[in-house]
Amino acid sequence: MKNLIIASTSTIHGGGYLEYLLPELTMHFKNCKTLLFIPYARPSGISHEEYTAKVANAFSKINIAVKGLHEFEDPKEAITQAEGIFTGGGNTFLLVFQLYKNNLMNVLADTVKTGTPYLGCSAGSNITGLTMQTTNDMPIIYPPSFDTLGLIPFNLNPHYLDPDLNSKHMGETRETRIKEFHAFNTVPVLGLREGSWLDVKGEKITLKGNLSARLFRKNQAPEEWASESDLSFLGKL
Repeated sequence: MKNLIIASTSTIHGGGYLEYLLPELTMHFKNCKTLLFIPYARPSGISHEEYTAKVANAFSKINIAVKGLHEFEDPKEAITQAEGIFTGGGNTFLLVFQLYKNNLMNVLADTVKTGTPYLGCSAGSNITGLTMQTTNDMPIIYPPSFDTLGLIPFNLNPHYLDPDLNSKHMGETRETRIKEFHAFNTVPVLGLREGSWLDVKGEKITLKGNLSARLFRKNQAPEEWASESDLSFLGKL
């Protein structure tokens, strides 16, 4: 049975890295002594080693050891044998490129589908959807496909921002960008605000956190869904 936490962000304003999620992660990874970290998204271009050390420091607070995927000679075996898996944020194009380059996309999907607990933040959450086409990231590298893990039956827009009515900025809003996506695609998109996450147990998908999420569907007005809403119906559309 799938067991995922899909978070909009790793860090909320005023808090430390993963701090707001640690109570959830203590339960989510309760049967894990070690965690496999996928550092491929490399936020701000930091090295795999630096990124893994940052994650290890956070998980040490709940007594879980962390090892980076780049440390293994056989990354496929590392994924299939992992007690738990975390894919961090950064650049989604780079993350997807590396997963395809190392032939890991299908292996990761199959492993998580069989019950290995998974945590995704930002880019690591983007890849749980059907495609990465609703990411906010710059296309710094060209992946062979936009198709991703397909662990949930829709796409995400993490770090979703509402329009600032007092701003003089004339550029496109997130809502505008998602409407552009729906001019050519029918996949639903969930705008996931910072501090919110999805709890996935099997086929049940529940919105968690203190904020609502904004759901976009082609040719329909956007809808707000409150925390604790069951979004499983999106798999039946």
